Amino acid sequence: MRPERKTLLNIIVLGGGFMLMFTAFQTCGNIEQTVIKSFNNTAFQGSGYTSMAIIYGVFSASNLIAPSVVAVIGPQLSLFFSGLVYSGYIAMFILPTTWSFYTLSVLVGIAAAVLWTAQGNLLTINSTDSTIGRNSGLFWALMQFSLFWGNLYIYVAWRDKVHILDQDRKTVFITLTVISLVGNFLFFLIQRVQQQAPPSEASRSLLTGDASESDSVEVAPQRRSTQALDAFKKAFQLAVTKEMLLLSVSIAYTGLELTFYSGVYGTCIGAMSRFGNNAKSLIGLSGIFIGVGEILGGSVFGMITQSKRFGRNPIVFLGLFTHFLAFYLIFLNIAQDAPIAPEEGTELQAFIIPSVEVALLCSFLLGLGDSCFNTQLLSIIGSVFRDDSAPAFAVFKFVQSITAAVAFFYSNYLLLHWQLLIMVIVGFAGTLSFFVAEWTVAKDQRGSDYDSI
Repeated sequence: MRPERKTLLNIIVLGGGFMLMFTAFQTCGNIEQTVIKSFNNTAFQGSGYTSMAIIYGVFSASNLIAPSVVAVIGPQLSLFFSGLVYSGYIAMFILPTTWSFYTLSVLVGIAAAVLWTAQGNLLTINSTDSTIGRNSGLFWALMQFSLFWGNLYIYVAWRDKVHILDQDRKTVFITLTVISLVGNFLFFLIQRVQQQAPPSEASRSLLTGDASESDSVEVAPQRRSTQALDAFKKAFQLAVTKEMLLLSVSIAYTGLELTFYSGVYGTCIGAMSRFGNNAKSLIGLSGIFIGVGEILGGSVFGMITQSKRFGRNPIVFLGLFTHFLAFYLIFLNIAQDAPIAPEEGTELQAFIIPSVEVALLCSFLLGLGDSCFNTQLLSIIGSVFRDDSAPAFAVFKFVQSITAAVAFFYSNYLLLHWQLLIMVIVGFAGTLSFFVAEWTVAKDQRGSDYDSI
């Protein structure tokens, strides 16, 4: 098989594995706070928001060691073993206990750091400068199909259910666990394309199409500890580079809005008593519309970046505009106490008569805007830090996850309008910093092209 086709196939398999895994995990995150409120087991004292805060807090700290883990066991096994931990977290909801809930939250945080560092590493290994934009968009679109299938299942299974019974919960989470395990095993279909050579040589052979299985060189065991230490040091070095510091503000914003669309907004919709008996099933429908926005954005914006005609900045600006429109409509449509309302929901009204159509439009806008930011961040980081992709993506996930942890923590307490205000401020600052980073990268590339003439 030609190297170009092999690498493209690897991206498709990688995206497919993440699609199945996160069909389970993102659906779990979207519904868990609502499910927890419905538990008949009074001994269970867990909070979905607190669990996610733990996950992302541990995730953030674990990103410091994730490049070392990937360097030692390789990206493929890193994906598989991390995925098994995700499956265990989902399976916990079949027979939930408080201690296992929070223990697995810690373990998922560690696994997430390894999983996403390995994903970024494989994305870069299987891309060139000319294909990184296309591959980032393709991966993102495939992964975000997870929002469609999982939430479609929730919409159908919970339709007309005011209260979630124990049997309803068990059926949903058994199904999600099986789906997650299938995605884990799919990672074994990823084919090896990079030889264990210095990064510059690996990039050159990929660009010339000379990479082959016979070129692979096994790394001696005594070198693995050195590789792990080097990866750990490199992550710290990259974190303080000018480009990464600028991008960190944008990355921080993606952590805040990730928290909002993946956990808070669905809970808000489910808590709106004025949406009627279908309020709980609307959580699933909202997730579907988020997924449609993500898929559309990943597909279209990957191709736009690939063409090099428009660059990254207009797409990020579109993401900001899309999110600000969504935040304004949510402010008008959703009751301010919805994020922290009890299981029976809230009877309060915002500034307009609550509209299901407006709520679902906002879901679509949240997904579309999220894809704008994430596809461009994946693209620019994969391009700028090509030779150090694993540490670079570890820094990316470190910043994103620590802000997500903070956001999940304050979601236990803050009313909706305060959460929206925080995202508006950080989103505006993050967009400006991305613009400066993109201009800096473009200037450096033009200087490099000039020097090579």
